[in-house]
Amino acid sequence: MEYTIIQINEQTWRVEESNVRFFLLVGNERALLIDSGMTIKNAREIAQSLTHLPIQLLNTHADRDHIGSNYEFDAFYMNPSECSNFYKTQNNKGKIIPVWDGDVIDLGERPLEIITIPGHTPGSLVVLDKKNRALISGDPIQDGDIFMFGIQREIHAYQHSLLKLEKYKNEFDTIYPSHGSFPIKPDLIKKLYLGVEQILDGQIDFEEVSFHGMSLKRYDIGVASFLLDIDFKNIK
Repeated sequence: MEYTIIQINEQTWRVEESNVRFFLLVGNERALLIDSGMTIKNAREIAQSLTHLPIQLLNTHADRDHIGSNYEFDAFYMNPSECSNFYKTQNNKGKIIPVWDGDVIDLGERPLEIITIPGHTPGSLVVLDKKNRALISGDPIQDGDIFMFGIQREIHAYQHSLLKLEKYKNEFDTIYPSHGSFPIKPDLIKKLYLGVEQILDGQIDFEEVSFHGMSLKRYDIGVASFLLDIDFKNIK
């Protein structure tokens, strides 16, 4: 499968597939792969070509475009709220090493703080790279189409998570998303929050779209779009 490796700085790389990206972060003692791709099945091999240090894996969440190479690892970091998504919805196997809100994974003079942000999925998380003042955001913070349809996704929870991230705004200067433009600026978080507020208040029109046989509603807020299965304009 085709992919491109792009170096961000001396200790950070991004791997670009056709519609998703994942990251390798290297410290002084070990390296962390954040997500493992979708169509490629050798993310660990790719990461090992970039560093001689031992590599661990962390998943921002368990959607299938983020766990394609998980089978290469005996165990991987994930928030336990993703267990239903990973084991039942995606029908996968593997041992989860639980990570919780506020946990810090230190790669050796490179501390990474875990921040849980439910909404896109119950166990979605972002990673705050304190040393490099960067936020690795997974799917929830991006300027493309943000999925908010189906039983596991909940836009009200997502809105609360956006408000939570605002409290960290002085701790990072850039955002590395899994989809859309790269990189993006932190002010997108507030714009997403305001856009969600307008959606929930019924102030934004939607267009009907078809996605893998599903009829969905696409709400365009200017800086991003949300795919939903709810008509908020007609909720009383």
